[in-house]
Amino acid sequence: MADDELEAIRRQRMAELQSKHGVRREPEGTKNMRNSMLAQVLDQSARARLSNLALVKPEKAKAVENYLIQMARMGQLGGKISETGLIDILEKVSQQTEKKTTVKVSPRIKYNFTISDSTLMFLQARCN
Repeated sequence: MADDELEAIRRQRMAELQSKHGVRREPEGTKNMRNSMLAQVLDQSARARLSNLALVKPEKAKAVENYLIQMARMGQLGGKISETGLIDILEKVSQQTEKKTTVKVSPRIKYNFTISDSTLMFLQARCN
């Protein structure tokens, strides 16, 4: 088999496995366009912070990226966003996506004890 044929089989098999396990990849053109738009919107320190966030919480970083791109497309950004501006945006996104959980604890106490006949007679005599 030629190297080209082998590489084509590998790509096809990888695509099958990714579709089987639900892994979706962005096309390279879309990824490059997102990166260039974010480079225009964020300054260097903000981009570094967003990259660090993407390593730890990729879903949150993706949400922030989408938010920034949407704001840029609508013309709501005046200039490049600094790191402090990005922190403010992160707080907004965190508040919007915050999961509110409540824990309800109901006490259930079960006592398992036995009373001897003599103790039961004593208690009955005291109650009468």
